[in-house]
Amino acid sequence: MLKDITLGQYFPGNSIIHRLDSRCKIIFDMFFVVMLFMARNFTALAISAAFILIVYTISRIKFRLILKSLRPIIPLIVFTGILNLFFITGEEPLVEYGFIKIYPEGMSTSIFMIIRIISLIIGMSLLTYTTSPIMLTDAIESLLSPLKKIKFPSHELAMMMTIALRYIPILIEETDRIMSAQKARGASLDTGGLIKRARALVPIMIPLFISAFKHANELAMAMECRCYTGGEGRTRLRQLRTSYLDVIAGFIMLCISGTVVLANMLF
Repeated sequence: MLKDITLGQYFPGNSIIHRLDSRCKIIFDMFFVVMLFMARNFTALAISAAFILIVYTISRIKFRLILKSLRPIIPLIVFTGILNLFFITGEEPLVEYGFIKIYPEGMSTSIFMIIRIISLIIGMSLLTYTTSPIMLTDAIESLLSPLKKIKFPSHELAMMMTIALRYIPILIEETDRIMSAQKARGASLDTGGLIKRARALVPIMIPLFISAFKHANELAMAMECRCYTGGEGRTRLRQLRTSYLDVIAGFIMLCISGTVVLANMLF
């Protein structure tokens, strides 16, 4: 299960999506989230979902990564679906068994919310799949640079966000290694009741915290050895530049957003 978490991972490539300006990709991702929540019917939601699937095809990211990114949140998806299925009421129940009543409105809302959550997860994941951590840091800092006028630490915030995102796969790998070591020593992590499983996590959490602090200390020492002093006067190997591809992508994004709004009005 832990190996299926792909959040924060970057998959190098040379597709059109990879070559887009990282600042534009962050803005487009925010537009996509707004577009998903603007969708009020299945037609508008289907347009949004089809759009992100087409973008995945263009980016040449394998679709099995979509399934890997969704597998850890299956319990959340199921819980959301059940919650809407049984607690949304209507006029005439579709299924009635004792005190359990399922209405067509509840079933429709449940399916709608499941599709929205899945589209949201795979849409947000595409940003890290196609953008390197360094470019992501530079993009966040560039977007927050106007706040420097009010002494806002935009570079430090961007650096912390990117380091936290980058270390998610490392901590997941570390957790999986610790669990394998504990199982090899005879620890039972997957059996017993809830309290027993919670107690079994103690031998995992302690070495994980120690390892996390060790990684943080090593990173701090490496940054100091390289004379890192923050964003003031810092030069970059790769400069962020907006090209005609970003303009075309922005125009397509606006067209899709307009189509979603139009679908809300017509259907």
